[in-house]
Amino acid sequence: GAGKSLCAKDCRLPSSGGADVSSSGVKPVASEVTGQPIDQVADQFTIYQVDYANLTHGAALVSLLDAYAKDPMGGGEGLSDFAKTNLVTSLAARPQAFSVLAAVGNTPVGLVNCIEGFSTFACKPLVNVHDVVVLPGYRSQGIAAKMLSFCETLARDRGACKLTLEVLQGNLGAMRVYQRFGFAGYQLASTSGQAQFMQKWLK
Repeated sequence: GAGKSLCAKDCRLPSSGGADVSSSGVKPVASEVTGQPIDQVADQFTIYQVDYANLTHGAALVSLLDAYAKDPMGGGEGLSDFAKTNLVTSLAARPQAFSVLAAVGNTPVGLVNCIEGFSTFACKPLVNVHDVVVLPGYRSQGIAAKMLSFCETLARDRGACKLTLEVLQGNLGAMRVYQRFGFAGYQLASTSGQAQFMQKWLK
């Protein structure tokens, strides 16, 4: 579905005064109640929902995710050419996917990609926070928490019962952010321990 927002290098974002539209036609996410941008903190950064049909938004998404993939906590290797070319259209083809971006001025600096799943125990949707990116130099400023807060709002709008995510044990900074936001290790009975995240590649 259509998203509501952001930017690549050549994108001009709304001014700190909340301009309605930029020179590139980008509108901030608007609250249905107030008509104002969803979040603008100290006039420093603004949070947007991605419109996958907007090429500028798509370029920002791919650029930020590529930066994350190159980071040691993202595996240290950039996205493949296949992923760069097909990621946005593949997300757009999946109604269970949505993404959120953060911008400082004209610059995209943060990204969260989310995928809706389903909790059989609760018989309700859940939302997996699949990627969380904040560029170096913009960390420890509350950007990740604000993006997650917006994702929580969107998840609640979908009727989701919870948010889930996976984080590397060595990513202590990210773990602190998630714990402060309210995430905790998944467990059923205390005697059974916490769940382990596992994978098997299908090639």
